[in-house]
Amino acid sequence: MAQRGPRWYFNFRSPYSWLAHHDLTARHPDVAGRVEWIPYWDPDPRSERLLAEAGGSFLYTPMSREKHFYVLTDVRRLATDRGLAVSWPLDREPVWETAHLAWFLAADHGVGPAYTDLVYRARFQDGEDINDPSLIAEIAGRLGLDPAVAGSAAEDPVLRERATAALMSAYRDGVFGPPFLIAGREKFWGLDRLDRFADAVRSAAAAPAPAPAPSAAPVPAAALSATPSGDLGHAGGCG
Repeated sequence: MAQRGPRWYFNFRSPYSWLAHHDLTARHPDVAGRVEWIPYWDPDPRSERLLAEAGGSFLYTPMSREKHFYVLTDVRRLATDRGLAVSWPLDREPVWETAHLAWFLAADHGVGPAYTDLVYRARFQDGEDINDPSLIAEIAGRLGLDPAVAGSAAEDPVLRERATAALMSAYRDGVFGPPFLIAGREKFWGLDRLDRFADAVRSAAAAPAPAPAPSAAPVPAAALSATPSGDLGHAGGCG
């Protein structure tokens, strides 16, 4: 089974994911262009049902009130270090599918990174409500996308299927919070692991491809018939 390539799970709600996006694109643009981008968000009841029907679940655990207040201070500190000013949004009955499902449309048209940048900027630097379909429509229009289609992305059944696939990917990868990054067998959680993730991606890209394994000599039929436990492969078909 071929090993899946490097990937990062990003979330438009998370301020740490916003900062990771900033660092990934500003400090490691070569890596940003090499990895798979996968949106990850708190599912609404419909998404949660579809995810459960697919055999998955959402692994994130909501933070305590005390941790929330700590995050406000910590993010402001980290943003200042990067020359960024935070303008905190107010989330009133958010539906995170509004912004995240529209990302698939942007990615299909080659403007996924630009859309991601504008949505993060709107949320954390302009303090706007990215759960408002009219805002997502306006952002989409600036990128040459159909505003009406983008603004109603959360109602599109095809995009809902793609959303379920993305959340199932997160479930299979054991994602429990953003930003979450994977390179080979190594997993990295959190903003402060980004540089190590970038190093791992670059190291894997620089490593020479393994030489093909020599062809094995055919096993004589007599030997097969004389073997009591004829399992000559690997469990699950994966070596």
